Amino acid sequence: MSKVKQVRGLIGVASAVGGAVSAASAVRAAKGKNDKLLLANAIASAAAALTGVLLAVRRFRKDEK
Repeated sequence: MSKVKQVRGLIGVASAVGGAVSAASAVRAAKGKNDKLLLANAIASAAAALTGVLLAVRRFRKDEK
């Protein structure tokens, strides 16, 4: 795997992890305010972040073969 692909993969993982941290913070805030709409939005954001991490991991595994 080339260095450029590795760097791109790491950037993808880092941004997905950042999104997950942000989503977790939003979940805590929504629970504190007891706002169901904010909670639904935060859960959707967490799912998107998880998908991003899984896609990046799959890319790394695919490139290693």
